Amino acid sequence: MKLKIFFIVFFCLFKAVVIAQDTDKDEFIRIQSRLVLVPVSVLDTDGNPLKGLTKQDFWLSEEGKLQEIDELLEAEKTPLEIAILFDLSSSTETFFDIQREATIQFLQEVMRPEDYATIFSISSEPMLIQERTKSEQAVQAIKKLTPSKGFTAFYDTVAMAVDYLQKNAPPKSRKVILTISDGEDTNSTQIATAIRQGYRKLGSKIDTLDQKSLYEYTVKVRDEASKREQERILKMLQDADAVFYSINFAGSSYKLNKISQKGQDVMQKFAEETGGTAYLPKFLSTNLKDVRQNQINAELNKQDLIKTFRKLTNELRAQYLIQYYSEAEYPEGKFVRLRINLKNPSDFKVKARRGYFIKK
Repeated sequence: MKLKIFFIVFFCLFKAVVIAQDTDKDEFIRIQSRLVLVPVSVLDTDGNPLKGLTKQDFWLSEEGKLQEIDELLEAEKTPLEIAILFDLSSSTETFFDIQREATIQFLQEVMRPEDYATIFSISSEPMLIQERTKSEQAVQAIKKLTPSKGFTAFYDTVAMAVDYLQKNAPPKSRKVILTISDGEDTNSTQIATAIRQGYRKLGSKIDTLDQKSLYEYTVKVRDEASKREQERILKMLQDADAVFYSINFAGSSYKLNKISQKGQDVMQKFAEETGGTAYLPKFLSTNLKDVRQNQINAELNKQDLIKTFRKLTNELRAQYLIQYYSEAEYPEGKFVRLRINLKNPSDFKVKARRGYFIKK
């Protein structure tokens, strides 16, 4: 009888040790796994967001391998951290007032008590106008903004905003960058530095160049530096799990010059790679000889901008946050490709980040 009791006690202790070892093993695996957060929006053919989805409705693959979705957080249960970048440069003056008014209305509609906004200005240099705060203070900060008629440090401002969100936004919040700008950059540090270095490299040869040749050389150096900045900023956005949105007030006139086209292309790329949208309202001219028509166009522009902001509001209110753990081993710096879709996609459009960079 005593021997039987001994074996029963021994068996229980042995089982407890095995369970503890298995538990430790599971915890060790989880510690070694990477937690990946993916903000996702699902829109119908009219651009309206689809609510009420669960993690069972999605599939997600990493480098072609299906992953198990650990959790799906809905917008109602996930705080919004939004950084608004407001362009104050000379190109914004025509539509400045209606942009400011529409932005204020947007904040009042989209923000809830648990949400926070941070306000930056895009001008000759990036500037933090209002630190992370609630809706009312953010609105007051925007009301005080005025056009600067200066240059545009677009890349520097986006970099500052991303860095601020990464350092100050709480874990598992939905980090959003909203840029109200034409995307043109004329004064960011890396661009200006590259041009100065290019001139120094020319040395005395610069005096032999005619105006056209010097301009073409400057554009070449600027474009090369701009491409490097795009890659750097995009990596920052991916590392911060931030979604990029933009509203370009230039409307169809952005096609009139190459700088404007490149500005919109850059914002479009940032949006597509992070799961956002680069909005391009169809603004009408308000510089016509017909004063009455200018007034009509101004009102139409205002309504179009409000409509655009409302689309963004609806999307942010229905945004999901997918969470999964990746156990794959990749070298440092590798860009890991992601694909996300609905198991029954129908005509719905799924917008999500296209990948993330490995950090050790």
